[in-house]
Amino acid sequence: MKNRRVCPKCGGADILRVEGKAGAYGSGNNIMTGMTIFSAVLVHRYVCCDCGYSEEWIDKEDIRKLKERF
Repeated sequence: MKNRRVCPKCGGADILRVEGKAGAYGSGNNIMTGMTIFSAVLVHRYVCCDCGYSEEWIDKEDIRKLKERF
């Protein structure tokens, strides 16, 4: 869904990307790897507007942060 922009469930092509965000006290769609907002790894959502299926993805460059922490 992320790369092809096609829903794996229904084959729809109306895909919406919802950006991850990091807010105060760890709020938002993220994974905290430290104590501050600057350590947050953003989790982006891809939603099929035809059937409602969704997937969550992390940018490749942020995977290193997760490996170091977990």
